[in-house]
Amino acid sequence: MILSIGVAFALGALIIWVVHRALLKPPPAKKCGFPNGPAMTSPRVQLHDGRYLAYRELGVSKEEAQFKVIICHGLDSCKDMELPISQELMEELKVYILIYDRAGYCESDAYPARSVKSEAFDIQELADRLEIGTKFYVIGCSMGTYAIWSCLKYIPHRLLGASMVVPTVNFWWPSLPSALSQQSFNKLPQSYKRTLWIAHYTPWLFYWWMTQKWFPKLGREGVFSDSDEVILNRLLERPEQKKVLQQGQHDSFNRDILCSYGKWEFDLMALTNPFPDNKGSVHMWQGSEDRMVPIELNRFIAQKLTWIQYHEIPNHGHLLVHEAEPFEAILRALLAPPSISSEATL
Repeated sequence: MILSIGVAFALGALIIWVVHRALLKPPPAKKCGFPNGPAMTSPRVQLHDGRYLAYRELGVSKEEAQFKVIICHGLDSCKDMELPISQELMEELKVYILIYDRAGYCESDAYPARSVKSEAFDIQELADRLEIGTKFYVIGCSMGTYAIWSCLKYIPHRLLGASMVVPTVNFWWPSLPSALSQQSFNKLPQSYKRTLWIAHYTPWLFYWWMTQKWFPKLGREGVFSDSDEVILNRLLERPEQKKVLQQGQHDSFNRDILCSYGKWEFDLMALTNPFPDNKGSVHMWQGSEDRMVPIELNRFIAQKLTWIQYHEIPNHGHLLVHEAEPFEAILRALLAPPSISSEATL
């Protein structure tokens, strides 16, 4: 009897282990430069924990620059994102731009322990390794904006200014009115609601969810405006897009969603003005036709955090950062003296 119970227990444990390995545990990332991994083609810096971050530099040299800006790309993107700015304009502004692959994307090493908090310290260490100075500007795009919130929380003393472009919103932030969050959440397609719910409540199940074939996950239907669709088709044709998830989807794309919609280490509404002396500014940019990010929630956040300068651009959608006129406005507003940047319009 005891023997049969022991055998049954062992068999059950083995089945659980097999199911966990096959369905729930993601495979390790395919590291760049390793056997069976992608090739390394970009400059990289090594962080204190041994990880490497790949980066791309634009504009004038660090030595010539009057302004130094670090850009955080969004979901399913990388340092090679289409940035609609000419060399002539960057020279006019005397700006140096640094774009890096966030952990797990393109040619940066994966970081399974990645969190909202770790993003700020990746940025800080990247800036120090490349010696761009003690203070700098930051811009985050879409889901890359949680790295900017992290900077505002953990390294505000390193910032000269910050801009969040179409920032994603965590529907479970405790300071958001529950009725408003629910109303905004209900506007999403059913597949998005299921995916974000699983990311928040059962993150251990997320790898299985994103690999299963029975239910739809994150599609394009209904979440992009007409202008977004034109831009998205153009972006998907770029050869660089094929490298974005080359190390694996889980520690890049999936990890972004888990961080953004999981439980945060801090309350957004408890953040204080990083520039009480008015020597810098924080901006939020939102497209009026954005169907992916709930406008009403970002309006609420900007109303509560009154030190954020809120800009709503008419007739633009979620991908406005890939359009020349909005991006120039975003950059000029960030780099302008605070008294002038507050008057920025498009």
